[in-house]
Amino acid sequence: QVQLVESGGGLVQSGSSLRLSCEASEFVFNGYFTKWYRRAPGKEREFVAGIAGGTGLISNYTESVKGRFTISRDNDKKTVYLQMDHLKPEDTGRYYCNFKHFWGQGTPVTVYS
Repeated sequence: QVQLVESGGGLVQSGSSLRLSCEASEFVFNGYFTKWYRRAPGKEREFVAGIAGGTGLISNYTESVKGRFTISRDNDKKTVYLQMDHLKPEDTGRYYCNFKHFWGQGTPVTVYS
């Protein structure tokens, strides 16, 4: 059973940056497409960004975060990151890491104006 642990969330002002981390318990994680999702209060969970396994050369983003968020991975650390710049209040939510059917518990992000 692979465990995913997210961290790096917080309470920040609009325009600030945060870097989220998703650390896996097993190296098998490194070979799989890994995604970040978020769930805003009262809304459905939505896809935010994804990165291919291995070298991670392929990534994609939901339209609302393109140009502001960057996903990356460090396979030596079994970790996927989400660098979030120019944060907006609408980025507020709980952010979850996912690969295959494995999910973490999430890390909260609150952006105030």
